[in-house]
Amino acid sequence: MTDIATQHRRDGTASHGVRLSRWFIHHPPAVTLLLIVLVCLVVGTLNPAFWQVSNLFDMARSSVVSGLFALGVLVVLAAGGLDVSFTAIAALVMYVITKLVTDLAPGMSMAPILLMAAAGGALLGAANGLLVSALRAPSLIVTIGTQYVIRGFLLTFVGTATFMNIPASMDAFGKYALFHHQSAGGGASALPAYVLALAVAAVATWYLLQRTLMGRAIYAVGGNADIAQRLGYNLRNVRVFVFAYAGLLAGIAGIMHVASNRLANPFDLAGSELEVIAAVVLGGARITGGSGSVVGTLLGVILITLVNNVLILVGIPSTWQLAIIGAFIVLAGMLFSIKPTR
Repeated sequence: MTDIATQHRRDGTASHGVRLSRWFIHHPPAVTLLLIVLVCLVVGTLNPAFWQVSNLFDMARSSVVSGLFALGVLVVLAAGGLDVSFTAIAALVMYVITKLVTDLAPGMSMAPILLMAAAGGALLGAANGLLVSALRAPSLIVTIGTQYVIRGFLLTFVGTATFMNIPASMDAFGKYALFHHQSAGGGASALPAYVLALAVAAVATWYLLQRTLMGRAIYAVGGNADIAQRLGYNLRNVRVFVFAYAGLLAGIAGIMHVASNRLANPFDLAGSELEVIAAVVLGGARITGGSGSVVGTLLGVILITLVNNVLILVGIPSTWQLAIIGAFIVLAGMLFSIKPTR
C-alpha cells in the first residue's frame, strides 16, 4: 500500500508539472515575466540600490523608444513579415523634421511636430509594404534594402553632423516630468512625460489587434496567407497597413529620442534593430507570424532594458549583455517552439 501511495504522489507531481508546462506554453508572456522577476530578484539581492525609485524612472525612460519600435515590429511580425528598417525611418524623420522646424518654424508646438513625424514615418513604412507586395520578395530582404537606401539618402543629402540646437517645444517636452522624487540622500529624479507616448501607443496597438477587423486580418494573414486570401482578405492592403503602422511608430519614436536627448544624431539608433526584434520574440511572438501580444512585447522590452541597464550594478561587464540576451532568446525559443496542446 505504501508503494502504491508513493506512486500516486509521484504521478500527481508529474501531472502538476505537465499542466504547469502546458500553461506556460499557452501563455508565453508568463515566461518573460518570470525571467524579469528572476533578474530583479538576483540584481536586487546582490545590490539593494537597484530598488531605488531613480532606477525605476531610468528604466521607464529607457524603454520608450525601444518600446515604440517593438510595437511596430509586433504588428509586422503578426502579419508574417519582418521589418529591420524602422531605425533608419526614425533617423531620417527625426533629423529632417528637427532641422526643418528649427530653420523655418522655430516656434512650432509639439502637436504638429508629432503629426508630421507620424505622417512621414507612415509614408516611408507604406513604401516598404508596397515594395514587399509588388516584388513578392521576403520582407526581410526588402527592408534591409530600404534601410540602406534611407541611410544613404540621409548621409548624402541631409547631413551627418549632430544637431544640438533643437526647437524649444521639443526641448521643453523632453524636460517636462509627470512625477518628481527626492531620495533620502538628497538626489532628485523625475519620470518624464514622454513615457505617456509609449502608453498611448500600447493601448492603440492592443485595440488594433484585438478589437478591429484589421487586427483579425493581420493574425489571419500571418497564420496562413493562402488561406487568408481564400477567405477574402486583401494581402496587399494588410501588408501595406502593417508596414505603414510600424513606420508611423518609428517616426514618433525618432521625435521622442530627440526630445529625451536634446539632440538629433543620425547615427544614434543604428544597430538596435536586433535587440528590438529580440524583445518582441521574447514576448511570445513567432517569427513565422500569426501570434504575439502587446503585453508580451512590453514585457520583452522591459527584460531587454533590464539586461542593458542594471547588470552593471552587480559587476557584470557590459560585454556580457548580448550573451545573456542571446541565452534568454534561446531559452524562450525552445519553449515557444513547442506547439500548444490541450
